[in-house]
Amino acid sequence: MKIRNQRDFGAGIMYMVIGLFFTIVATQYPMGTAAKMGPGYFPFFLGILMSLLGLLVLVKSLSATAAIESIPKFNWRIIGLITGSVVLYGILLPTMGFVVAVFVLVFMSASASHEFHWKGTLINATFLVAFTYSVFVLGLKLQFPLLPFFLQ
Repeated sequence: MKIRNQRDFGAGIMYMVIGLFFTIVATQYPMGTAAKMGPGYFPFFLGILMSLLGLLVLVKSLSATAAIESIPKFNWRIIGLITGSVVLYGILLPTMGFVVAVFVLVFMSASASHEFHWKGTLINATFLVAFTYSVFVLGLKLQFPLLPFFLQ
């Protein structure tokens, strides 16, 4: 059997590994029943579903009708920018506030794209600040600093 679509094959393996991980970890918690679910019920069945989806993607990557695609060279810069933006968000949130942290997160992660445009990113960041503010602060009544410490 030949792997025709390496991207789908890799994605299928990844889905299966993550799904099996959550399925195994979920067995450590009480399952409960469908009527009264325990803490392990949802992650267990979600892990099984994810594993089955991964198996389906993996099998399709081996079929004769699969598009021939290879895995591109791994780009550490993109991974670093996206992971770094999330870490920086967590660091900035307590001191610089929600607004600054979200703008830094969006701009830094968007700069990892080859299609980065600052105007579109500014619109996206503004929308995300307004939307997440309305959901988390107004809707869920969560309390965290909105502005930098020196402006409060």
